[in-house]
Amino acid sequence: MATQTITMEPLSARIPSDLYLWLAQLQVDGATTNSDKLRVLLGQLKRQHDGAFDYVAAHGWARELTHRLREALVRIEGSEGQHSEVLNLLVEQVTTLMALVISSAPQTAADAVKLEDALVRRAALLSESLLRQATTSAAHAFDPEVVRRHLGATVEIASTLNVPNTAKGA
Repeated sequence: MATQTITMEPLSARIPSDLYLWLAQLQVDGATTNSDKLRVLLGQLKRQHDGAFDYVAAHGWARELTHRLREALVRIEGSEGQHSEVLNLLVEQVTTLMALVISSAPQTAADAVKLEDALVRRAALLSESLLRQATTSAAHAFDPEVVRRHLGATVEIASTLNVPNTAKGA
């Protein structure tokens, strides 16, 4: 089994004092020194750059961006015993939507059609999930009324649609 050896290369730069003070005070997970912080931040920047070309990398980066929120929600659940399926599904769908948008640069109309289809499919999944939460008197959310309070107009509009049955044999 071959292992890849990572060598460390020195880097020297002069930066404005306000950026230096910001970096010195910045809390970065897994980094204590300014050198550690630069390594972590450059790694994040590389993942951001790679994400601009690859959906999986973009999804990982979007999850990384929402890490603080996810961690805070887990903390609330642990300390207060409250959980929100609504908030978790929103965060998941927004993460996926961000990844699709970040990683896409359609070159042709056919590419744009594929992107449009993927985004509408994800938005429809989000709507469907929220509508499911509205089928009971109280959504599984921090605020049990949040879904019904905001989906009234959506339900009204949806009830006016005459969607043709696309099932085979129908």
